[in-house]
Amino acid sequence: MQTLFRYNWMVRADWYHWCEEVEEEELLRPRTGGVGSILQTLFHIVDVEWSWIRLLQGKKEFNESFENYASLGKVVELDLAFQTDVKDFVYSWKDEMEDKLFYDTMPDGRIVTDTWGEIMRHVIAHEIHHAGQLSIWAREAGKRPVSANLIGRGLLSTE
Repeated sequence: MQTLFRYNWMVRADWYHWCEEVEEEELLRPRTGGVGSILQTLFHIVDVEWSWIRLLQGKKEFNESFENYASLGKVVELDLAFQTDVKDFVYSWKDEMEDKLFYDTMPDGRIVTDTWGEIMRHVIAHEIHHAGQLSIWAREAGKRPVSANLIGRGLLSTE
């Protein structure tokens, strides 16, 4: 699981570098599908990752509006601010945490029960899903998307 988190963080950093070569207007252009624009999607990825990990830690969910972070610099800065806590949680993962239960109260009052392992895998899949959307939007903008290849990133090296 840690390998896939590291993969997501690498791909996200690649998307940030990709964004540096694109006009801000293009990054903020509303897109079909997803949560809005390219930048809004990157913000959403960071928000969801941080929020779920905070909830698993018994802390309050992050609840900020994209409007407060509507530039590449602000999204990257926010990501960096959360990174230490996120990485500490991911790297301290123990097998015993896998089946811990999380009780989530839905807006209609229902309580949904999930395991921590299921939630962590959701966070991984969530980012991969949105990276696919970013790839489509990159092509629509006439740009080559970031590589989604896990192979060749040195994630499983024993060094």
